[in-house]
Amino acid sequence: MGIYLAVGVMQLSKQLDEIFLFSGDGGYSSLVRAVQRRGVRVTVVSSLSSPPAIIADELRRQADDFIDLAGLQSRIERHSGRMGDAGEPN
Repeated sequence: MGIYLAVGVMQLSKQLDEIFLFSGDGGYSSLVRAVQRRGVRVTVVSSLSSPPAIIADELRRQADDFIDLAGLQSRIERHSGRMGDAGEPN
């Protein structure tokens, strides 16, 4: 488990309403449980689509919300083409 991430989240948990965890590592389940006990909602962002799924079942079930990266792909993927002045593709 990323000990620095866990320590940082626990230190900040009194000031947070919600965290977004971009990981599928089941080792974070205990961290998720701990911050939830402090009233922090946890959204986990990972992937179910890749074979095998990148998210541990335990972590997905522990989270308040789960977002599959496949659902975000169209919103975050880089489009080919040059960007115009307004930041939009030409």
